[in-house]
Order: sequence, then C-alpha cells, then structure tokens
Amino acid sequence: MNPKDLKYSKDHDWARVEGNVVTLGITDHAQESLGDVVFVEIPAVGATVTAGQSYGTVESVKAVSDIVAAVSGKVIAVNEAIIDAPDTLNQDPYGAGWLVRVEATDQSAMDAMMNAEEYDAYLAAEGDH
Repeated sequence: MNPKDLKYSKDHDWARVEGNVVTLGITDHAQESLGDVVFVEIPAVGATVTAGQSYGTVESVKAVSDIVAAVSGKVIAVNEAIIDAPDTLNQDPYGAGWLVRVEATDQSAMDAMMNAEEYDAYLAAEGDH
C-alpha cells in the first residue's frame, strides 16, 4: 500500500514534503517492476536537481531506470546506506530506501503529482495493480 503522506509521479517516484525540504525515492511499484536492485547512482550533497529531469539511476538485474526529480533545488542529504546496500530499495522503498533530500527552490512541479489514491487509480488504469 502506498503511504498517504507522499506525492507520486507517473514515473513512479515519490516525494515527502517537510517545509522546504523534500525527500525523494522510488515507489514500491517501481522497485517491483525493476526486480533486484544491484546499483544506485545518486548525486552528491551540494549538487542541484531540476524538477522533471533525471538526477540519477537505479540499476537492476533487468534494466537501468532514470530517477526523476519532483522539485528543483540543492541536495542537502544523500542516503549513503543505499549506495552500499542497493537492495534496501526492494525491501523498504518508502522508509530506509529513500534516496536524497533536497532543499527546494521550486516546488511548483509537485502540483502535477498525485496523492496515494490518485496513484493507485493510475496504476489500476495502467493495468499494473
């Protein structure tokens, strides 16, 4: 079940907003589709990300997938544990599997994101759930 306190994109990324700090990750559906995650590439602290643009990749035994930023801003924290143990994304995509925290300079792109109910409906319409 997708947590209700998050926003979701059609790219199967999630965002948790806490003031102007936004934590980003990939959804349970994304990790399920990818299969066993073997490598994660994310930017370093201090890097800037742009809403709607790729800021890293997740590699699994099946495919490599871009991770798309929900907001624009500066990376202020990186989940170092995910680099050493990428399979954490498979085990806990909404908790220990977070990717980066961004100090947002522009959250307007999040207006187009879905809440949990809308995301569930989107998955159902896509035949993915």
